[in-house]
Amino acid sequence: MVNIFARTRHDYSPWGFWADATEQEQARQLRFQAEVTTLFGYTIENRCFISELASVQNDLLHLGPSSYVAAGAYLTGSLRTGRDCTINPYAVVRGTIELGDAVRIGAHTSLLGFNHTFDDPEVEVHRQPLTSKGIVVGNDVWIGSHVVILDGVRVGDRAVVGAGAVVTKDVPAGAVVGGNPARILKWRVPQRNGDDLAAFVDTARSQAEDVLQRCFLPEASGGGLFVDNPASAPTVRAQCDAIEIADMLLGRAPGQLPVAEQVQRLQGWQDPVTGMVGPLLADLGQRPPEPGLFDPDAAYHVLCVGYALDILGARFPFPIRVVADARPDRVLAGLAGLPWRTNAWQAGHWVDVLGTAIHWNGGRTGVFEALFGWLLTNADPATGMWGSARPQDGLLQVVNGFYRASRGTFAQFGLPVPYPERVIDTVLNHARDSRVIRRDRQNACNILDIVHPLWLTQAAGYRAEEVTALARSLLRDALGGWIDHQGFGFRAPYPAVSASLQGTEMWLAIIWLLADLAGLSDVLGYRPRGVHRPEPAR
Repeated sequence: MVNIFARTRHDYSPWGFWADATEQEQARQLRFQAEVTTLFGYTIENRCFISELASVQNDLLHLGPSSYVAAGAYLTGSLRTGRDCTINPYAVVRGTIELGDAVRIGAHTSLLGFNHTFDDPEVEVHRQPLTSKGIVVGNDVWIGSHVVILDGVRVGDRAVVGAGAVVTKDVPAGAVVGGNPARILKWRVPQRNGDDLAAFVDTARSQAEDVLQRCFLPEASGGGLFVDNPASAPTVRAQCDAIEIADMLLGRAPGQLPVAEQVQRLQGWQDPVTGMVGPLLADLGQRPPEPGLFDPDAAYHVLCVGYALDILGARFPFPIRVVADARPDRVLAGLAGLPWRTNAWQAGHWVDVLGTAIHWNGGRTGVFEALFGWLLTNADPATGMWGSARPQDGLLQVVNGFYRASRGTFAQFGLPVPYPERVIDTVLNHARDSRVIRRDRQNACNILDIVHPLWLTQAAGYRAEEVTALARSLLRDALGGWIDHQGFGFRAPYPAVSASLQGTEMWLAIIWLLADLAGLSDVLGYRPRGVHRPEPAR
């Protein structure tokens, strides 16, 4: 029985043509190549194949050795390929395109190396000029099916573009990208940070018990309390930092106390009248929180106690009443009166606490609408943020305030920030400031305030290669800050005056965010679930 499909087998699966096609088929292909070479001036090197069912309309075509064009492919413009390139069925390759060696282009994929202009709204788009920056693809690149790569993109060597991706920005060498718009998912080529990251997490995990025990006072009331460092007194935050550290490095609660006792203590510290958690006193009693929005010594406890309870599978027993009872007009007046121009960090902190209290209260009330409405209408279109730069510290307050405000609102509720590309521009500009970024001047707050906004806006795909390079650089710095059997200091990596639970919790979260931007977070084997969790809150 004759296989009626055999006559087009190589048209749709061209890579086996020179191995198993008949002599007659191979001779026909060579005559076809000679004809198009003569007619159009194409350059077709040895052992290439062009299906007669493809639509090849190039002004310039240079196929490197052992390259193939399958049936249904649509080629126009200028195309140059290296060796061993395959353009699979129904791929569209148009405009100015350069392919390196061993590039595989999946079926139904489009490389569009040109674009329409639409500057004049009075002229129909099809009548306006075309532009072409061209597309360049490096060596050993796999581009999956149903991908779209737009004009001006450069795809680096040994990269992989996942099926269905829409690539609007350059793809770094060795990256695996996917999504719409495409972003880095992981790395095909291990980065130099990978081995260092694996060694770090092995060390941190093996020493986690020492880090926690170093900061535990078993003689303190109620069976023992954590301190931030051995020279300090117990604090509410120290109990929460210990819970987050243990969760990240050990996958469980700290073993110093039964989980039920830790939950009972944290819940017992909440004031039922205000819903806030007051600070501990020197005698380990507790000062009642002040009424209103917000007691400065109790405000952060809305975050750290709430998330520590969340990690332990529990909740606050009472609402945050100072927020539940607040009126939208009072919230709007409070937002307008915050020191955005002089102390954006403090203003952002107020927003962070307010947004987190709304989350724990479990409802999107009028206060929620007022908060987001104010943030959306007051974000600066030039920076994507709130506040103003200052001569004495540049963009520090603006970026730090943005992190605080966006963490408790857009990040926590899974909503997009209003101007993501401008946020990226502002953060990358700030990251050039040696007063903040220089290795010996870094601290956990300032680096977290850089990396979290970049992580939050990464789906924009904007300036992705610069973001990744910055993440790798900061990751190298951060990994050097671990102090054996003690953890991280707040001023890690250099100089770390003293390791602390606060520093350790923050830097563990920072390292995860940096590693994820670098496509390496899988190496860590943990994912923050507390205050600095990457996903929206549950």
